[in-house]
Amino acid sequence: MRAAIGNGYEVVIANSRGPETLKNLINELGTSARAATAAGAAEAGDFVVVAVPLKLVNDMPVEQLAGKIVLDTNNYMPWRDGHFPMIDSGEMTVHELRQMQLPASKVAKAFTHIQAPRLFISARPAGDPDRHALSVSSNFPEAVELVTRLYDQFGFDTVDNSPLSESWRSGPGQPAWVAHMHQTRAELITNLAMARRNIRA
Repeated sequence: MRAAIGNGYEVVIANSRGPETLKNLINELGTSARAATAAGAAEAGDFVVVAVPLKLVNDMPVEQLAGKIVLDTNNYMPWRDGHFPMIDSGEMTVHELRQMQLPASKVAKAFTHIQAPRLFISARPAGDPDRHALSVSSNFPEAVELVTRLYDQFGFDTVDNSPLSESWRSGPGQPAWVAHMHQTRAELITNLAMARRNIRA
């Protein structure tokens, strides 16, 4: 959100505890930020960033997210989330499950293999040969276009790793994830190709 505000966006922030618990953060972020309920934030956004782990029973505001591009920054971590049989078996990726839970939205996996502080540390101007690259996965070209534009504004190159069925390639433990500190576009393309899927019976 700090990177978004730094690039001229206005943000509406929600959490699971209620807008009143975000008062200190909003004061810190300034006039470009305000707090709302999850449903209120979903309704207010031109696009929405989801930064909470997926649950087997959807807890996202489906109606308010309908028709909107949803950037899912979540990674599947069984030690934290528990095991999801359909993901462990390879039946679907975690972001395909999010898309299934938000059928009227356009889900994109984005910002999942970079730590938030590095959005400032690693940013480089367009054309820099050593510019850090990030991947995006979606079933919707317009979602990929939005993420590509955001990445460029924030100082990063893009590798399109679509559709969502391929999004596992940048997940935890994969080469693209391991190289999160720095990888150029060419290196990220190679790292995504080197990924090997781990299937649990």
